[in-house]
Amino acid sequence: MKHQLTEHDIRKMKEEIEHRKVVVRKELLEHVKEARAHGDLSENFEYHAAKKEKNRNESRIRYLERMIRNSNVVEEETAKDTVGINTTVELFFEEDQETDTFSIVTTVLVDTLENRVSIESPIGRALKGHKVGDRVYINVRPDFGYYVVIRSISPFSDDSLSINEF
Repeated sequence: MKHQLTEHDIRKMKEEIEHRKVVVRKELLEHVKEARAHGDLSENFEYHAAKKEKNRNESRIRYLERMIRNSNVVEEETAKDTVGINTTVELFFEEDQETDTFSIVTTVLVDTLENRVSIESPIGRALKGHKVGDRVYINVRPDFGYYVVIRSISPFSDDSLSINEF
């Protein structure tokens, strides 16, 4: 499955790759050299920990490069009054009589604990293109869904967020 990413997502991923290659890789190689100098490698915990961290960094670089290669670039520009990528919506859940706020983002910024859901999720797909006041049915599975009313729409800023690790 190809992930939908914005140009901003790709730019952030490339910045992280560059940082990991230029700064982090150099530091971790130095840690491995220092730990190796401590002697017997079979019982050298520092060496094994340093190697593990170095490998984790290399895996992250490969993961980000693969994400960029296997992605579809999507436009993040949507009308200010319409739900789309990088918008925050306040929803009224009719069944529960409760209001909650969600940010609709690309798959790499999803964090359900922070109420950031993917544009590819059932709620993201259902809300896409709708406006304030619209009553929308969120189809979760063939035999279950619920209605929400869009109370407000605002832009979502993700400048301080990092790309999720999968």
